[in-house]
Amino acid sequence: MTRRLLLSVPLLAAAPKTFGAWRDPPVKPVTVPVRIVIDTHAALRSEQTARFWNRLWPQAARDLASGGVHVETHVGDGEVRRSAGGRPIFVGLDRTVLNLVITGQIPMLWDRARALSGVTTRVEGFHICLVALNYAHGHQVPYLSVNTCLHEILHALLGDIFENRPGGLHGAAREFRTDWYATLLWLFGDGKYLRESAQTYIDRLRWEVASRS
Repeated sequence: MTRRLLLSVPLLAAAPKTFGAWRDPPVKPVTVPVRIVIDTHAALRSEQTARFWNRLWPQAARDLASGGVHVETHVGDGEVRRSAGGRPIFVGLDRTVLNLVITGQIPMLWDRARALSGVTTRVEGFHICLVALNYAHGHQVPYLSVNTCLHEILHALLGDIFENRPGGLHGAAREFRTDWYATLLWLFGDGKYLRESAQTYIDRLRWEVASRS
């Protein structure tokens, strides 16, 4: 991104707010159930949890709402334990919702010394967005560095959670696509495509739940 383009972003962001006719008409929001699980095993510092509740999560929830995605939130405690082989063991999750697990750092088996801020995946039927507060951040640079919580939730809503993470250019392209949609929410409140994808995700989640019962 050039310096000129970066400096022009605030002007582009202000335009839809100034000219209301540019915005889509009001739509019925898609409701996504999210269980926020605080990892008590991580011994998070008070300033870390305060930053999550005061900045990271409100920013992500607000951006989703601006695009017509309502987050139905429930909060509970849980743990991210480690097996003898280093595999993470999750406690306190709910199979019927998207679990946003707040911890200190990503388990080494998944992180592989990359200092990841988040991972989105399915484990034993649980849908998990794992956010590491040691590295998580709010919006920084449009299209390149966005709110970690929003980024990981979008990986679920865009359907990436049902696939193995690709490597190489394909993997980098998927990350950029996720940041692209996050930026559309952040700067423009544009969630037209996301609402459709989010509804598809919810339908598939419900199908998985029903197939187990």
